[in-house]
Amino acid sequence: MRTRFAPSPTGPLHLGHAYSAILAHDMARRAGGTFLLRMEDTDLQRSRPEWEAAIIEDLAWLGLSWDGPVHRQSEHIARYNDRLETLTGGGLLYPCSCTRGDIRAALSAPQEGAVAPVYPGTCRGRPMASRLPGDALRLDLGAALARLDPAALVFTDTGPEHPGRHSVDPEVARRVIGDVVLGRKGDGIVAYFLASAFDDADQGITHVIRGADLFDYTPVQVILQRLLGLPTPVYHHHRLIRDEAGKRLAKRDDARAIGKYRDEGATAHDIRRMVGL
Repeated sequence: MRTRFAPSPTGPLHLGHAYSAILAHDMARRAGGTFLLRMEDTDLQRSRPEWEAAIIEDLAWLGLSWDGPVHRQSEHIARYNDRLETLTGGGLLYPCSCTRGDIRAALSAPQEGAVAPVYPGTCRGRPMASRLPGDALRLDLGAALARLDPAALVFTDTGPEHPGRHSVDPEVARRVIGDVVLGRKGDGIVAYFLASAFDDADQGITHVIRGADLFDYTPVQVILQRLLGLPTPVYHHHRLIRDEAGKRLAKRDDARAIGKYRDEGATAHDIRRMVGL
């Protein structure tokens, strides 16, 4: 078993992050496996070295240890761009000139309750020869699905909310996911979906431990895995840690930050107890 914790260094770790990290760490250690730490820092505008340092400090304080050096996605942009070129060569991408704000929002990992509307296909059909500086690259999902065997679009989830084997429904994918942005070559921006799928394969991750809010987007990564000839790991989408009002915790919830609890005298055991571990 090889698991990973892959935060974005754009803010402090909170209780929800702690739960995910501890779960991935403990599952690997119980199995005598490997636990890796990855920084998903392809958002070069928002990622900060001070946040990375704080994350590492918090994880160590929680008693977690990882195998090997920290993997930083910002150091591997060229490799992700190679994957973009593979898809471009296959006629599966097209340039998109929609607003930078819309595209930047589409590049990040999706968040519960903040599902972006499905792209209407405004730029679909544009040839790559019409690409302009700053254009994003979108996956032509219809073209991609037409090349894939639906029987191969499957994944297994061992989490408590979606246990079992799941098939990717092409019609649902078109309606719910649409033509996702995969990157914008030239300024180092690569989409979460592509970078994460490639790194999971490149690092030999066998089990992806992450929040249930990402379950509905797993088909995107399964589709990319099939297009690029990558293996599909086992997924374990765990429950989310919520506040008293039932709202999912986010990085803006500084009151739940691990560093704040530590400063107030909490112990790592207290954090485990607070998240139900």
